[in-house]
This record gives sequence, C-alpha cells and structure tokens, in this order.
Amino acid sequence: MSGNQHQEIIDATVAYVKRELAGAEGGHDWWHIYRVWQQSKQIAAAEAVDMLVVELGALLHDIADSKFHDGDENIGPAKARAFMESLQLPAATIDHVENIIRHISFKGGNNERVFYSPELGVVQDADRLDAMGAIGIARAFNYGGFKNRALYDPAVKPNMNMTREEYKKSTAPTITHFYEKLLLLKDKMNTPTGRELAAERHVFMEQFLERFYKEWGQ
Repeated sequence: MSGNQHQEIIDATVAYVKRELAGAEGGHDWWHIYRVWQQSKQIAAAEAVDMLVVELGALLHDIADSKFHDGDENIGPAKARAFMESLQLPAATIDHVENIIRHISFKGGNNERVFYSPELGVVQDADRLDAMGAIGIARAFNYGGFKNRALYDPAVKPNMNMTREEYKKSTAPTITHFYEKLLLLKDKMNTPTGRELAAERHVFMEQFLERFYKEWGQ
C-alpha cells in the first residue's frame, strides 16, 4: 500500500469518527480519540507494528463505547467493521482492527487475555495513558458528572475483587474509581514507552489524591 493510499484511508476514517462522535460525552469524544491516535503513533515509533492497523485501531476503538449503548459490547466492533468494509480494506486488516476494538478496554475483574498483538499493545497503552494524569483525572470527573455520581464518599470503600459485571454496573463515587481502575493502569502497560509515560502520570494522580484528601479534611 502506498503512502497516499494509507493517508486517504486515515483521512476518511477521521472524517467518519468526527461525524459519529459529534455531541459525545466529553471524556469519550473526538478529542479523546485524537489524543489516543497521536499517542499511539508516538508509542508505535519504537515498536515493530503495522501502522495502518495501529491508526485504524486508535481511531475506531471508541466508535460506539458500550457504556453509552446499554452495555452492548458488539455494537462498536460491528460499526467499525461495516465502515472498514465500505473502504474495501483487506479482510486481515479488518479482522485485526476488530479484535483490537473488542479487547482494548479495561473491564475490571480478573479476566484472562484471549487476544493480543503488538498493535493492540500500542493502542491499549495509548488509551490507558489517556485515563491517567491530568487528562485522566478530568475525564473521570467529567464522566462521573455525566452519570450524576458523587465526587467522594468516605463510607464507600474500593471493591478490588469485582467481577466484570459488577465493574460495569458500579455506581461508586469518582474517587473510588481511582482505586478500582486508574491507579492500576501503571502496572498493566504493554510497551517500554507506555510504561515510562505511565509512571509519570501515576505520580501526578497520587499527588492529586493527597491534595484532595487534605482539602476534604481527612
């Protein structure tokens, strides 16, 4: 595939994602996709990966997030597949990107990894980095407000042994979510670049929590 063909596919995908996510919740909108896309390219520069698969995976990974579709985990992969088929991409590329979309998310619980590729590792690291640091904090509270969740309740303790279904149905305060997901991401990175970037963002989240509790009066 020529460089021009690659760029035409990416340009068409960007236009499609922008249309589909117009008016989306602020933590899962086009700008989330943009950040993950750019971060994926940075991480991929140090990895031996198929760049078209990486870019398509990043751009389409949240095309229909199950959180906003009654927990349906098939609608996103199905929409992405239909779009890629409309571009007449090779079947192997479509299958690979669909697998990335199906397996990228942090779903809570102790789930065994059933699919992995270097391309998934890159996009997953980029997506997880966007759930950490200052951006991650902002996204967490934005989503908490969207779901009308409390900021914090000292009586609600983190549940570190949730099943996948319990995680999906959780209505815990946003601060609790830090312990159930955000602070766990540092040790779940796949690439050296991802681990390096995650370490810095993890420290910032710890500093934020320390300041939060100080201001809360604990």
